[in-house]
Amino acid sequence: MISLHVNGKSQQVDVAPETPLLWVLRDNLGITSVKYACGIAECGVCTVLIDGVAVRSCSTSVEDVTESKIITVEGLPEDHPVKIAWIEKQVPQCGYCQPGIMLQTVDFLTHKSDPSEEQIVEAMDNVLCRCGSHPRIKQAIRMAADMSTK
Repeated sequence: MISLHVNGKSQQVDVAPETPLLWVLRDNLGITSVKYACGIAECGVCTVLIDGVAVRSCSTSVEDVTESKIITVEGLPEDHPVKIAWIEKQVPQCGYCQPGIMLQTVDFLTHKSDPSEEQIVEAMDNVLCRCGSHPRIKQAIRMAADMSTK
């Protein structure tokens, strides 16, 4: 058995240590906001926070995070500025990639509380949204940053 700390709860899973965290979250713990897309840590769809840092769960083995705090989008409080901004700016179109992008945003804003538009674009450059909601994503990041600094 492997012990994990996910969204504030201790969880036990019976999986091989090298199993990607993505599949443990989805298949063993039923957290389906964490999505599979590329499988090679390129797109950002499977991003989770591990000890506050945005990490691609498809290329992270479960044995590497047994001592860590793992947060999925469900683990963010409902009044988190990123969640509020995503709703206010009506960011999602299909929504498939949004949980990963939201968590990357949380990490980004932790390190850059008042980013320029150029910094926002650069920080989100390695996440993909096929629907093209990037303009709304940028607006939501700006709004979340403004909410966080007030």
